[in-house]
Amino acid sequence: MQGSARRRAAAAGSSPGRPGSAREEKDCRNSQFHFDLWFYFTLQNWLLDFGRPIAMILLPLEWFPLNKPSAGDYLHMAYNVITPFLLLKLIERSPKTLPRSMVYITIIIFVMGASIHLVGDSVNHRLIFSGYQLHLSVRENPIIKSLKPETLIDSFELLYYYDEYLGHSMWYIPFFLILCIYFSGCFIPKKEEPQIPASALLLIGPSSLYYWYLVTEGQIFILFIFTFFAMMALVMHQKRKGLILDSNGRFLFYSFIITLVLIALWVGWLWNDRTLRKKYPGIIYIPEPWAFYTLHLSHLHSPVEENV
Repeated sequence: MQGSARRRAAAAGSSPGRPGSAREEKDCRNSQFHFDLWFYFTLQNWLLDFGRPIAMILLPLEWFPLNKPSAGDYLHMAYNVITPFLLLKLIERSPKTLPRSMVYITIIIFVMGASIHLVGDSVNHRLIFSGYQLHLSVRENPIIKSLKPETLIDSFELLYYYDEYLGHSMWYIPFFLILCIYFSGCFIPKKEEPQIPASALLLIGPSSLYYWYLVTEGQIFILFIFTFFAMMALVMHQKRKGLILDSNGRFLFYSFIITLVLIALWVGWLWNDRTLRKKYPGIIYIPEPWAFYTLHLSHLHSPVEENV
């Protein structure tokens, strides 16, 4: 009787420690590399974002007439649903998050921006089949110059503004903000220095290449570089506290570093391209991949005007 009573008392005395041990177990689990999320994130970025204009160009026009949504549009719709879900999952696995209301507002703005971009980008890319050249400005395009009345040109410039400026801003600012929120929770004590798993090394290349496409095609280098500087500042600040990046933080940080290298190589390769220089004047010269395609590679794909 006394032995069982002592065991019950010991169990009762140890129960207050359980929440702490549960919290430590959760933090340990959150610091492990989230291969499932990063894999799905990278896969859907390549298929649904990078792949949508390719699908629109390669698939037969008879399947997706010009007055109907293209295959790329349907991929964009899927992206607008799946990406917010994955971003929410990232936030859930981070031990440091903003209040729920802030996270929800950020996701709502992200979906609004991506949806605005869906409409503008759909029309702009469908215009390629009519001879629209992405390496030229709206008013310099031959098919736009001939429009009557000339106020129609203003409408196409408004469409371009919704696509390239408003849509991109409302899409990418929340996107990188959520990545920063997640990154801020990816720090652990220095004594627990982790090794990057092989699965992370396999994903770094495709992830970095996608971010290169995102930054160059989205024309968001300033937003990207400020995000990278914020991440560097976080790393240096936490280092003074004896904290270092876990495997997830290192994966994201190294992906951004490789992205910067790819952007530098891309700009260096096209540095003396006079046509692209004309479209992208100013200090920051980062050509869009699809502008490069319509200027130098579109002749490799047979024109489809005869099918229109």
